Amino acid sequence: MIHWNVSPELIGLGGLSIRWYGLLFALSFILGFWIIQRIFAAEKVSDKHLDPLFITMIVGTIAGARLGHCLFYEPEIYLRDPIRILKIWEGGLASHGAAIGIFAALYYFARKHRLRWLWLVDRLCITVALAGGFIRLGNLFNSEILGKATDLPWSFVFVRVDPVPRHPAQLYESLTYFAIFAVLYRLYWKAGKGRLPGYLFGLFLMLVFGARFILEFFKEYQVPFEAGLPLNMGQVLSIPLVALGLYLFVRARRSFPGQAK
Repeated sequence: MIHWNVSPELIGLGGLSIRWYGLLFALSFILGFWIIQRIFAAEKVSDKHLDPLFITMIVGTIAGARLGHCLFYEPEIYLRDPIRILKIWEGGLASHGAAIGIFAALYYFARKHRLRWLWLVDRLCITVALAGGFIRLGNLFNSEILGKATDLPWSFVFVRVDPVPRHPAQLYESLTYFAIFAVLYRLYWKAGKGRLPGYLFGLFLMLVFGARFILEFFKEYQVPFEAGLPLNMGQVLSIPLVALGLYLFVRARRSFPGQAK
């Protein structure tokens, strides 16, 4: 087993504090910006959209993740005291909420800049999969989102939390999202699947949230009320997103049968 006792703080000098989570979060946006810049250049789309798109993505991610946690996991706390929703420094972000926030923000952005929403999300979902991998690595450095107890030889003991050997669920998810990113990236650049509206986005939803549904079986409950549910909240929220992905994927293949091979 691996005894994990890495400090979540990368640099701590006086009032300066840089945490692994924040660094990896920022890195996901920097690399995502570079990828979208390449895509826009390849498709001869004006780069005037890049900066407002970057800002829209940040706002959509943070707002969606925060609201997702507050409303999906602890509504009784935050609806009783709504001002606490703004206290992001207290912790509490949900990846399902982030996904919903991102794609809702992109709908607004597409309408405002007269771009096709499906065209936009087919390309942005590539970077979202990459970001998911980095963010789960950040969770690993924070020793949070713990896996269930196990005696497997690759189990992690999160020394800062307890002495129990656990599934490194954060690492499972991170590697899965990086693999999904690689698949989507290759399908866009090598197979030209970006020409099929909804194909990449549908595949993203199926793969990411299908994987999330399975990997939740290896995780501890995030909040106590999940113990009384047949499926935890992460799995419940994943089901409609997988269904939406399947619909978009099948529709894209049926609409363009020749190109979908």
